[in-house]
Amino acid sequence: MSLASRIGVLAGRIGLEVKTKIDAGHPGLARAWVCFGYVGNQVVVRAAHNVASVTRLAAGRYRVHFASPLPDANYAWVGVARSNTNTGTQRLLIVRATADEKTPTHVDVGCATTAASFADSAEIDLVVYR
Repeated sequence: MSLASRIGVLAGRIGLEVKTKIDAGHPGLARAWVCFGYVGNQVVVRAAHNVASVTRLAAGRYRVHFASPLPDANYAWVGVARSNTNTGTQRLLIVRATADEKTPTHVDVGCATTAASFADSAEIDLVVYR
């Protein structure tokens, strides 16, 4: 048996093993994700999974509505935002106030500059894990 054949057999066996351990309920899989931005005075959703819509609440403030509610609000989210200029102006995805909501049906996120002022971005990427 050649090396290539052995590697092929090994890869197949690994795939079968992993398939039995990771399914849609695995906690390491994202429950929702979205790539969106504020372009031309409107929210543009480019791609998403388990996200029904994104609403702009104010400059740099967004509410992401889940298509299927999560079991509870004990989920983690991580996000990044692209700078809207090439001058080094950074954008951060944050939650700043206790008024920002995190519920089974939606999460509020804010896009801010490093000076902590809210600012829109043409591309924001958000991933939710539970």
